Amino acid sequence: MSTNPEVAPITFYRPNYHVKTPFMRSPEYVQMSTAAAITLGLIPGHMHRTGCTHCLNLLVTYKEGCRANCAYCGLARHREESRDYADRNFIRVDWPAVRYDEVIERMSTGVDHNAFQRMCISMITHPDSDADTMVLLKRWVAEVPHVPVSILSNPTTMERADLVALRDAGADIFTVALDAVTPEIFDRTRGKGVDSPHKWDKYWQAIEWAAEVFGPEKFGAHLICGMGETEKEILEAAQRITDLGGHNHMFAFFPERGSLMEDWDPVPRDQWRRVQLARFIIDYGGGRIDNMCFDEQGAVVDFGLGMDELDALIRSGKPFQTSGCPGRNDEEVSACNRPYGDSTPSDIRSFPFALNARDVAIVRRQMAGEDVGTL
Repeated sequence: MSTNPEVAPITFYRPNYHVKTPFMRSPEYVQMSTAAAITLGLIPGHMHRTGCTHCLNLLVTYKEGCRANCAYCGLARHREESRDYADRNFIRVDWPAVRYDEVIERMSTGVDHNAFQRMCISMITHPDSDADTMVLLKRWVAEVPHVPVSILSNPTTMERADLVALRDAGADIFTVALDAVTPEIFDRTRGKGVDSPHKWDKYWQAIEWAAEVFGPEKFGAHLICGMGETEKEILEAAQRITDLGGHNHMFAFFPERGSLMEDWDPVPRDQWRRVQLARFIIDYGGGRIDNMCFDEQGAVVDFGLGMDELDALIRSGKPFQTSGCPGRNDEEVSACNRPYGDSTPSDIRSFPFALNARDVAIVRRQMAGEDVGTL
């Protein structure tokens, strides 16, 4: 692998290189999370307390970038002043670009088959994104059939027939990044309030299409906690998705450098831990929001479980691990563990590994309102 961007051919680009992105377009190229690049052996490094990520997160990429303008996103259109689109950070980390040929080759011959339990293609708002996602999907299914594929969709550019086509081409799970959980917050952060094309009704329509086309347990939605909603509001959205047959993939809001919301505070720890716990109860614990109680500010004060059952759930640590698409082993724990995608190692919000007794003790203190990090 050359470390000089003037030398051709170049198969991999690190984010701090002065690269020319017009030549780095999907489907020939994809971007991937730093954790995925380390796990794939493309760059050296290691993750705090975890050896790898179990989901190969890929992102379609174009010089023109994403045409949406979401207020919290590192890929938003307003960042066009950045010289190179592929240099932009996304969910806290860099997303280096690589030839898709090299990804396929490494997955076919050079990577432990147990390293990745899932691959995810993330779409963006771009005229070529839908077609290129299909190209990437079909090739993956043909050449790396042992690793199932999730699609992180762009509902704004899709119709129901597109979901059917993705399913028939081999996509295993379909997800929608709803992110904002009320119409008002969605409009303010993702819609006309920031001159962006996304619409609340279209996103929910895509979730309902996914329930019909992919079926129960085969679709999900991303929800971001801490963008101005109450705990009750985000859990109402989670319950709605669960009632449709889907799962909820929770993210703690963390201000993205260069985004329109970079000056916002991260979600308070106690709020986040309550929402994580309640989400897990809704998704996997057989509970419902109807059995939970909330105070006047919409914060959870009763999770609807007996004390022994609730304590056992907290002690397991599972509710506080990263939530996302499942792997081949434990359906309650995400294969998409996204190491440090919504926090730093010193203040872990979504644990990308199983919690030990000390981790659980810290979580309990955070839920009690103590100002304590994880290091």
